[in-house]
Amino acid sequence: MKSMHIRKGDTVQILKGKDADKRGKVLKVDPVSCRVVIEGINRARKHMRPSQANPQGGVVDWELPVNASNVMLVCAGCDAPSRVKRLRSGGKSIIRSCKKCGREF
Repeated sequence: MKSMHIRKGDTVQILKGKDADKRGKVLKVDPVSCRVVIEGINRARKHMRPSQANPQGGVVDWELPVNASNVMLVCAGCDAPSRVKRLRSGGKSIIRSCKKCGREF
């Protein structure tokens, strides 16, 4: 399992693909497959028949995961995508900070 620089709730920017240069909030992180689900990015649609779980039926939208290598964390101070610097403070806690301006995430 790879250590990820992105956590749930972070704001990220897409670097590659059809949604390049769009920003969104991270909803889910999967460190095993190195993928993240981002709000409003890489959406898929499926036409569903009425069932007990979904009595209305109709069109259902949801977000598909994106590879974590194609996204970059957005710093609130710089308001730009930036690399992450990890600093170990005290015991086991790790502080993530921006490499450009030094502000903590």
